[in-house]
Amino acid sequence: MTRKKVIVTGGAGFIGSALARHLVLEEDAEVVVIDKMTYAANRANIASAEATGRCRLIVEDICHQQAMTDIVAREKPQQILHLAAESHVDRSISGPRDFVETNVIGTYAMLEAARAYWAGLKGAEKDDFRFLHVSTDEVYGSLGPEGLFHETTPYDPSSPYSASKAASDHLAKAWFRTYGLPVVVSNCSNNYGPYHFPEKLIPLVILNALEGKELPVYGDGSNIRDWLYVEDHARALSLIATKGELGETYNVGGRNERTNLQVVEKICDELDKLVPGERPRRELIRFVTDRPGHDHRYAIDATKLETDLGWRAQENFETGLAKTVRWYLDNADWWTPLRKTVYSGERLGLSEPQKA
Repeated sequence: MTRKKVIVTGGAGFIGSALARHLVLEEDAEVVVIDKMTYAANRANIASAEATGRCRLIVEDICHQQAMTDIVAREKPQQILHLAAESHVDRSISGPRDFVETNVIGTYAMLEAARAYWAGLKGAEKDDFRFLHVSTDEVYGSLGPEGLFHETTPYDPSSPYSASKAASDHLAKAWFRTYGLPVVVSNCSNNYGPYHFPEKLIPLVILNALEGKELPVYGDGSNIRDWLYVEDHARALSLIATKGELGETYNVGGRNERTNLQVVEKICDELDKLVPGERPRRELIRFVTDRPGHDHRYAIDATKLETDLGWRAQENFETGLAKTVRWYLDNADWWTPLRKTVYSGERLGLSEPQKA
């Protein structure tokens, strides 16, 4: 049987690397990672996949359309799983240009590269080709105290990040409707787990708490997110790419709603249990000025994915968080250089105008 070949854009980042590892180590696929290797990418994230000889890294910017066209034509993948994106909301507030360029122009370049390649395929190869565009639940905006995001929920993005992802979602759907490119779209809730870059909430709190630093919580900590363990997400993405209906959207969520304050407190309690300190780490919590345009609640209904494709999350928030905390305790050699040279825990997202 021929081994499946997959291109994963953004495959040295957090979710992309989890997907690359899953495809190589669990599905015996061949994976070509395309990654610009920005601050949030790390080759160590895919070291275990590369060690098999079935994962290769190509360092390139997805915005370079001719390069993408050449790579796709040369590699001849059965699937392109497009995850490359600028993804941190706070950074999008202080520097939106990169988000528009990577998330919108980069997605356009990937769609065109895929279309050029797909147009030259014939027979079963053409019928089997898939392009999965991976997106976020933030495109839907903010929920009230009740209800869930469905695949049919109208888009209402609040931040430069979510607006850029909404635009890229629309491009992907348009390339399916206009050109027939075999596109599927996924929108996920907040991911967490191993190899998560330490600017995001859960790894930031883990590392700050270990170092005895203050734990900043935006506003009153009541903002709610639905948390999804990254390895559960990786399984879902492979399934959607392979079995999802063309032109459709699939929401991926963990059914694990927690307030930000509950998340921070749970991390504190888990660390107190594993690495007791002189005082409870909850005493490090500090409430800070809220993020501009901070959506209050996200929650995903993953019924379509569960019913139509048979996916189920294997981790709940308690088991997933325990694994995540333990991973950071056991892998200081991964995050220590990042804290020293790339991001030391300072606040991001201050909304100062960018220069042209």
